[in-house]
Amino acid sequence: MIHIDHLTVRLGDRDVLKDISFDGSRGDYIAVLGPNGGGKSTLLKTILGLHSPREGSISFDRSSIRADSPSVGYVPQTKALDRTFPARAIELVVTSLRGRWPAVLSSAERALAMSALEQVGAPHLATRSVSSLSGGELQRAYLARAIITKPDLLLLDEPESGVDFVGTKDLYTLLESYHRETTSCIIMVTHDLDVAYHHASHVLLVNGKCYGFGSATDALTEEAVRNTFGHVGHKHSMLAGLGTATNEHRHA
Repeated sequence: MIHIDHLTVRLGDRDVLKDISFDGSRGDYIAVLGPNGGGKSTLLKTILGLHSPREGSISFDRSSIRADSPSVGYVPQTKALDRTFPARAIELVVTSLRGRWPAVLSSAERALAMSALEQVGAPHLATRSVSSLSGGELQRAYLARAIITKPDLLLLDEPESGVDFVGTKDLYTLLESYHRETTSCIIMVTHDLDVAYHHASHVLLVNGKCYGFGSATDALTEEAVRNTFGHVGHKHSMLAGLGTATNEHRHA
């Protein structure tokens, strides 16, 4: 579905990403791990067409990805949203169809938005004002906004950001369910090694360049994690037990 070939992206006077190559197929769930400033968000924005490659290329179903392509859904880490704006969650979801805030919803738009909200377990949020939504509720609304077009490719930039522990568990359960029920390719930026082990089919380790790509077992070696993050400590010390935890999780 998506082919990234020797991608280099320069922002300002430095290469934020250099010589990145990997493929994503239908049904893949790719977790992108790396330190802050390692280029993870830049990678997603370049896939969206918001940054231009200095070298290399990105192709999607044999065509270049366009930033406004309905085949791509996107949940940003930072929400460019005025929480005081007098709008309802259902209107936020419909902005994905309109490209702007709707004054009046058509019956077709309402049906699509309600279907997307139901898919993320949040139809009860439809008439709630965006200003009243918790972090987890707002993420559900943004996820519904991202999947309303039934995208072939779903890009998620740290979807757990600003969500409490319970909300994070619910969010990943929803994403796992969505992954099972669709043929979408999901590319998700996360800092959580445990999430990558338990939910992703593939892991991409990035810190300017690629330090590993493949299954969690193949990519998350101690050497690869050390090279990516510069140390092995706190969360990274969990590597020894993650394989066992993964097997128990998958057979539960």
